[in-house]
Amino acid sequence: MAPKQCHLLAGKRIIVAGGGIAGTAFASALIQQWDPSQQCPEITVFERAHSRETYLAEDPYTLNLNGDNRDEGLVALKQLGLLEAIRANATLNSGAIHVWSDKWKELASIHPKAHPDLPSATMRITRQNLKRILIETVEKTNVNWRWASTVTGAERLSSGKIRVTISDAGGDNTSTQDCDLLIAADGVDSRIRARLRPHDMKLEYTGATQIGGISHLPDGLPDPIREDYGLQMSSGEGVCCIYTPFDDNTIGWALSTVGPERKPNTKFTAEEFVALKNEALKTASMFQEPFRRVVEATDPATAFVRPAMEKQAFQHDARLRGVVFTGDANHVLSPYEFVGANLALMDGGDLAEQICKNASIEAAVRAYDKLSIARFEKPFNFSHERIRFGHSTGMLWKMYKYGMAAQRAMAKH
Repeated sequence: MAPKQCHLLAGKRIIVAGGGIAGTAFASALIQQWDPSQQCPEITVFERAHSRETYLAEDPYTLNLNGDNRDEGLVALKQLGLLEAIRANATLNSGAIHVWSDKWKELASIHPKAHPDLPSATMRITRQNLKRILIETVEKTNVNWRWASTVTGAERLSSGKIRVTISDAGGDNTSTQDCDLLIAADGVDSRIRARLRPHDMKLEYTGATQIGGISHLPDGLPDPIREDYGLQMSSGEGVCCIYTPFDDNTIGWALSTVGPERKPNTKFTAEEFVALKNEALKTASMFQEPFRRVVEATDPATAFVRPAMEKQAFQHDARLRGVVFTGDANHVLSPYEFVGANLALMDGGDLAEQICKNASIEAAVRAYDKLSIARFEKPFNFSHERIRFGHSTGMLWKMYKYGMAAQRAMAKH
């Protein structure tokens, strides 16, 4: 019998730039799927957060991890063996999406079904808990983790290796390290993309801007926003609001209109915060309660003005040999589609799987691109339709209105 061929990365070095969801999912999946008869690569994750504590304290938001098809986050977590750990820290949810009128009449709803062998179509979990579970999984392996370190540059050497530049938290000290494969998982403002694809740094404005925040209602969330994600629409005035319940008392809201791009903002003086709430109440004056109640309960520290930005996914070519971009470092969804964490989990898992099963990095990256780009295209295109739908006016609004009425009538029969 011929001896087993050594994997191209056996005993080699992999650097992961960014310890977010995509980066940790990749590291965990690669260790899990690696052929134990082969020498495992040395994996080092460089993360800009100063410490584990600050890393986990950064994210107050709650995520919906979906599981209605194989391209969703719960499927990736199951493949990583983390589904039970996630379930223990999450709440099961139907995954239903509702559309309401300004007077809270239900206009339409979507009820996804759970993928086979999953307990629910959706699990709701805080970003903090998801990141904690992922990092705990990585910490049980031989992956090296470097806090307060940012990969700020990369170049390919004549040897074929990738030399990365690493800066400390203050940016005062830099060093270089060489690797055989660099995984760029450093987010929307990727330093590595800026170095290797400087023409691809601009995010595109979708034409809509959101204002909103997170509200805490001590007496509990009222119906109909108590449990499920939903979109409230005006009656042809071009205004909509997205509601995202976090728990029994906490909900995120994002009021949206189309118009010129506004400057993003997350820091407001007391006067500016009052003005933001008044703007929301005036813009959506047609929305009946509990809209006002939700707006008035907004935590000032969570308020935002957020122009909806996006970036199309790109395919890797020969110029990027030895470097793979994953998650938001590659593609960016606007906030009208809340599946970024699901995409990051699948990206990390799929990239690791293709590296383990293919004979060359080039073949692995081609296979990964085929999966990742196709997966991204669906929510990317749907987000455009959601913007068009939520802000519809005139005849377009009437078309949607009568279409939803017809769907409701058909559902009764």
